[in-house]
Amino acid sequence: MISILRSLAIYSTFIAIAGCTVVPGGHVDVGLLIEEEPYDIYPRINVRPINPTLLSELQMSEPGAKTNKALDKEIGQYSYLIGKGDILNITVWDHPELTTPAGQFRSPGESGNVVHSDGQIFYPYVGKISVINKTVDEVRQLITDQLSQYIESPQIDVSVAAYRSQRAFVTGAVETPSVIPVTNLPLTLLDALNLSGGMSPDADWRSVVLTTETSEGLKDELIDLYALYEKGDISQNRLIKHNDIVHIPRNDKLKVFVMGDVKTPSTQRMDRSYMTLAEALNNAGGINEETANPSGVFVLRASETEGMVADVFQLDASQSAMLILSTQFKLQPLDIVYVTSAPVARWNRVISQLVPTFSIVRLASEANRQSSN
Repeated sequence: MISILRSLAIYSTFIAIAGCTVVPGGHVDVGLLIEEEPYDIYPRINVRPINPTLLSELQMSEPGAKTNKALDKEIGQYSYLIGKGDILNITVWDHPELTTPAGQFRSPGESGNVVHSDGQIFYPYVGKISVINKTVDEVRQLITDQLSQYIESPQIDVSVAAYRSQRAFVTGAVETPSVIPVTNLPLTLLDALNLSGGMSPDADWRSVVLTTETSEGLKDELIDLYALYEKGDISQNRLIKHNDIVHIPRNDKLKVFVMGDVKTPSTQRMDRSYMTLAEALNNAGGINEETANPSGVFVLRASETEGMVADVFQLDASQSAMLILSTQFKLQPLDIVYVTSAPVARWNRVISQLVPTFSIVRLASEANRQSSN
């Protein structure tokens, strides 16, 4: 009898000590905690059920086909402005000595007029003239006015033989990072990407950064190429100018996290198309049928609403037909998918951890009884 009481005492002592170690969950010494004012986070969390009404609202907020009248206007008014280093080809009809003074067998780039660092060129009978930041039409009229003093009604044509002054840069996850010259043909974002061989397989389509120079300094603009390519949102296209930088980042940050009572908790990388809740759960092996709480499938997302911390979306899959909604709910990068466990499952886990120790205590009790006999 004394041995049994001793065993029960040992078991009771173990239960008291194991309260912080056997029961699932982390434990931190209270003395190590930082004292701060109580913070109630729940008023800053927006919880919404995943139902047809929510899916309809989210679908309406997705990008769709759009026009870009502002871009059309920019392209229509576009004129190339001559810069330092450009080579101009100036033709004076019926006066070959003025058109090719250096020899008729030289290329336009070799025989043309280079725009010097001071923004000027030299032309016979005209002398030095400033052409920087002027269009070819403006330069033509300027030379015509000067030559009219020596040639009656001169017929002059001006063109750019070599574009050397202006360029744009495409960097990051593209097939061929490139330096692209800006010419008399308007260069759009789509043109720049095509000239760079297109985006590589590990490109982040939704986070393209366009850096431009403004009067207030450098400005970064976020471009969604998924909306542009996949949804026909032409409003994402831009006119590329001198010194613009188009950077396509890698998709390393396009991740979702699946945690809780699933077969294989994992971090999953999204591709250029969206990942649905059903895909994320399936990639994690599905929820544990015996232990998971089907009404507790949650998606946690950083809130964009001012003053709110997170948006939490709950899927109640206790009715299997509701699982169809998971195929229509699109996840966003850095979403957390969490599947809760049923209360009975949590209790069973505690018991399963107590059983081995209980067995040891029982064996010790039997050994004591046999030794006393």
